[in-house]
Amino acid sequence: MIEIIREYWLLLLIGQYPHGPLGGLAGTMILALLCLVLAFPVSLMLALGRLSAHRLFRGPAMVISYVMRGTPFIMVIFWSYYIVPLIIGRPVSAFWVMVVALVLYESAYLGEVIRAGIVALPRGQSEAAQALGFSRGRTMRLIVLPQALFNAFPAIVSQFVSIIKETSLGVVIGVHEFTYAANQVNGIELVKPVAVYSILAITFFILCFSFTSAARWLEARVTAQRTEQLA
Repeated sequence: MIEIIREYWLLLLIGQYPHGPLGGLAGTMILALLCLVLAFPVSLMLALGRLSAHRLFRGPAMVISYVMRGTPFIMVIFWSYYIVPLIIGRPVSAFWVMVVALVLYESAYLGEVIRAGIVALPRGQSEAAQALGFSRGRTMRLIVLPQALFNAFPAIVSQFVSIIKETSLGVVIGVHEFTYAANQVNGIELVKPVAVYSILAITFFILCFSFTSAARWLEARVTAQRTEQLA
């Protein structure tokens, strides 16, 4: 394993860049971060749609949430791979197909995280704001959402861990990420698949464990701060 790391560390880290697309571990992290940034506003709209009093908003948000959460992610990748170019009318790179698939899939889960954060807040805060003359939209924007997002932040970090792991499925459509780089190394070495994929597994474990530990620490901080506010 040490010999493989010494020989191919650059390929595993950044892929074929600068002689090809950026990939490897850097490609995985860029893909995961881009997905989280793009999925957040979509998930926010889904969460607010699920809580809306209007069926016009609540119905589609509920359908999207249930369909995405009830579908294997590999199927969402295949749908995106074939449908996105048809919608746009031109070929789309595998990277952006994977971005679309991740945003569609993760928005449903992040939407539920945000919705749970909103529902968990005491109703008295919204009622007090409306009694003071705040509109429903202003109450949600200025009072409910800041608290809900703060409380849900550890769960959002935990969901980011899931996104990192899901990026590995991009290898089925040729996305240049960490698993793709490991496959390239395995194709060169041929006789050391156990060592190559052990490096892949250990790296993913260290990465995900670090973010999971950060999420637990954040959750403890949020819980402590909430306890102080209630005391």
